[in-house]
Amino acid sequence: MKWLVAGLLVVFVLLGGLLLAPSPIDAEAWQPPTPAPMAGLLTPNEDLRQAELLALGQVYGPEDTTVNADGVVFAGTQDGYIVRVFPDGRVENWVSTEGRPLGMVFDQDGNLIVADAWKGLLSITPDGDITVLSTEAEGVPFRFTDDVDIAADGRIYFTDASSRFYQPDYQLDLLEMRPHGRLLRYSPETGETEVILGDMHFANGVAVAPDGDFVLVNETWKYRVHRYWLTGPKAGQTEVFADNLPGFPDNLAVDEKGRFWVAFPALRNASIDTLHPHPLLKELVAKLPSSLQPAPQEYGLVVAFDRDGEVITSLHDPRGTHLQEITSVNPHGGHLYFGSLHNDRIGRLPLRDIPGLGEP
Repeated sequence: MKWLVAGLLVVFVLLGGLLLAPSPIDAEAWQPPTPAPMAGLLTPNEDLRQAELLALGQVYGPEDTTVNADGVVFAGTQDGYIVRVFPDGRVENWVSTEGRPLGMVFDQDGNLIVADAWKGLLSITPDGDITVLSTEAEGVPFRFTDDVDIAADGRIYFTDASSRFYQPDYQLDLLEMRPHGRLLRYSPETGETEVILGDMHFANGVAVAPDGDFVLVNETWKYRVHRYWLTGPKAGQTEVFADNLPGFPDNLAVDEKGRFWVAFPALRNASIDTLHPHPLLKELVAKLPSSLQPAPQEYGLVVAFDRDGEVITSLHDPRGTHLQEITSVNPHGGHLYFGSLHNDRIGRLPLRDIPGLGEP
């Protein structure tokens, strides 16, 4: 009996401490849209399970990838290294940013432009020399530099996912549900960084249209993609490109045919959607250890959209045993390359093997 009383006392003390402790977030209520069924072109399939696996067991967390003219795959890993995966399968730690390299793309001079979650916007020469291009915009430092793309005029579009939370605390940003994200533009000519779009709920993937007339940016927590017009009669205006998506959109890229590919590290989570209208509950959940907070389902998902925001096709791994938590999808040389925040592999799938895609 004494042990029972002592046990209950411990439980009451822990619960009291949890309720009285300050929450790490200042949550805002949001009513998520009712999820659309995964039907039609979004019907689950097993197409991702056909992908070849590169660097299996030799990398950890290749969040984004890019490929150079020699067919060498570059990826940023959890330990801060940018690795090179050669066509013969050899894997090499190339350079360390001493941060967390996320989005990356080559510029016209062969420099690797990297959005590093901790270090900001970087430029890395072919010899591995690192230059910091930007760490703040309009007096607000970056806390979570995320994805990057380059327009034909050389200007660099990139995102600061959150100006409040650092990369390890992304789930706190989700629970808080306040607009800390920004779409940014860096000019190599002037060295200046400007805010293109602010007040976004986790600004994430970014891709400039092939014609340079607009740029897309994912707003991850709100399950949608925005289009910001750069030229034409709508220049300077923003509109929703795709909405009520089946998961949390991460990085995105565009192929030579003008198809936009969006990676989804996780499907929508019913527990998260249920919590969103209740700020006090979210603030309580934010106090819990991460192991007790809602966890994502293991799943692999990539969706392709046309220029008008209509779904063209989707690729799935419903079991998430081959490819899961996909954070990037990059078209190159007739293939798609898939990155992941925590997985130990890079996926590669020929476009010609994707059913229903038509001319690859």
